[in-house]
Amino acid sequence: MNNFIVGQYVPGESFIHRLDPRTKIALIFFFVIIVFFANSVGSYGILTLFAIVVTVSTRIKPTFILKGLTPVWFLIIFTFILHLIVTKEGDILFQIVGYPIYSGAVIQGLAISLRFFLLILITSMLTLTTTPIEITDAIETLLGPFKKIRFPVHELALMMSISLRFIPTLMQETEKISKAQASRGVDFRTGPLKERIQAVVPLLVPLFVSAFKRAEELAMAMEARGYRGGEGRTKLRELKTQSIDVLAYGIFILVAIGLFLWRN
Repeated sequence: MNNFIVGQYVPGESFIHRLDPRTKIALIFFFVIIVFFANSVGSYGILTLFAIVVTVSTRIKPTFILKGLTPVWFLIIFTFILHLIVTKEGDILFQIVGYPIYSGAVIQGLAISLRFFLLILITSMLTLTTTPIEITDAIETLLGPFKKIRFPVHELALMMSISLRFIPTLMQETEKISKAQASRGVDFRTGPLKERIQAVVPLLVPLFVSAFKRAEELAMAMEARGYRGGEGRTKLRELKTQSIDVLAYGIFILVAIGLFLWRN
């Protein structure tokens, strides 16, 4: 769990690091949309190639990224197996313990699992290459028009960035507590499902207590530094759209065009 990358920031000077955070959020938003339009080998290949190029461009070790996605592999494999069970389209390829596996189930399982993996991979690039302060500024700027209707944009942006920042911290806390409970004889891995669920309770209670304690400490630290929300707040660095942002938009448009050309 210490290697879980969602919410972590890795400093760097890569092309992806230097992009305006608003550009990264906008491109990730559009990527989440177009990934659901892929319906052929060619279109999935283009999206996969784009994800690989983005990952390599961050100059972060691919082994670090793949290792950090380990907790997500369970959901991806579970999604694939679920499709094998519930989908009954196409020809019967083979049988497992008398249960038929259809060709349509394999194809849909692979497609959905790949979509899920690409979404997690690309969205992880945002937190890996963008500081929490930049994410807060970008969200606040993008949601700026809603301030006219008195929507608490600054508070929402701050809440989202803090939530992302504390994901790896909570994961580390979960591992620490689970090891402490295991040393006292609690077994999380074996036994009937009911007993394993009951064993999680001693894990959740101290985890929630720790999370509330951290939230209280953070609130006290912000008050001690005179934090009073976004009213009248100035910024050390103003966000500016540069030529590399225009280039990133252009590359993404080419990827989107290629995807639609390769759709069935």
